[in-house]
Amino acid sequence: MILLNIAIIIICVVVLAYGANILVESAARIARRIGLSELVIGLTIVAMGTSAPEFAVTIAAALQGESDISVGNVVGSNIFNLGFILGTVVAVRAIATSPKLVYRDGMMLIGATLVLLFFMRDLHLEPYEGALLFLGLIIYLLYLFRQREVPTDEIPEGEFRKRDPFLFLLGLTMILAGGHYLVESAVLVAEYFGLSEWAIGVTIIAAGTSAPEFATSLVAVLRGHSDISIGNLIGSDLFNLLGVLGLAGMIQQEPMVIDPAGLNSIMLLSGMVIFVVILMRSGWRLARWEGALLLVINLFRWYFDLTSH
Repeated sequence: MILLNIAIIIICVVVLAYGANILVESAARIARRIGLSELVIGLTIVAMGTSAPEFAVTIAAALQGESDISVGNVVGSNIFNLGFILGTVVAVRAIATSPKLVYRDGMMLIGATLVLLFFMRDLHLEPYEGALLFLGLIIYLLYLFRQREVPTDEIPEGEFRKRDPFLFLLGLTMILAGGHYLVESAVLVAEYFGLSEWAIGVTIIAAGTSAPEFATSLVAVLRGHSDISIGNLIGSDLFNLLGVLGLAGMIQQEPMVIDPAGLNSIMLLSGMVIFVVILMRSGWRLARWEGALLLVINLFRWYFDLTSH
């Protein structure tokens, strides 16, 4: 059985990579067709699609009253996005940033994270606080689409084709299916090696539900669409914090209550977000050594989580 699950993991990685390639290229052509920049497409449509696993896991856990899993999955996934995924992507190829990315989207991410930290300071997330988080996402999305940026940052290769929306959905479906079965098999493998439930949740599940972001962002930067790559990661983090966790808080009749260790993770996430935005502002680019630094920080956090629980 363990060999079967390992084989499933390998197959899922292949499916994720192929699906991400289809999604990125079709999204780039769609962006050019509708007159939106690749950054906005990455921040919205691509980010929401790749955040679907976090949405499914978090909402399912919230409906079952598992607040620690709901909050832990979002916080763990966001830390993984900014540490392991962004670190790996930038270590492979440096990414240029811009004032708009830093001051609009980066500051929005800092604000959303600090608001969550403020709401969770008493280890509770009230339903009205969840509603405020969700409202923040709606306002942000309306602002992005009202700007309707001209796609002058990157010009995708190839003209728009009628089948591109279907290719986008095909790529997204492959990514979501691959991510789903990757999580299931990875959890079984982790349990086989004796990892605790908390360690599995904060590492394996968080990494597994972030697999779509990883595949999409890595393929995007390798294909020269760096705005889709970094926009996907920042957009996914915003969608997780404001949309997924906001909705999870709203659907609860009682406040969501988390373990005190969860507050430490939210504080760690806040520090990570601020650090990443500072790196983005420094020289208006993320250098390869900075990506390696983020990767090392995330690996150290994983080691701490695995050995402490």
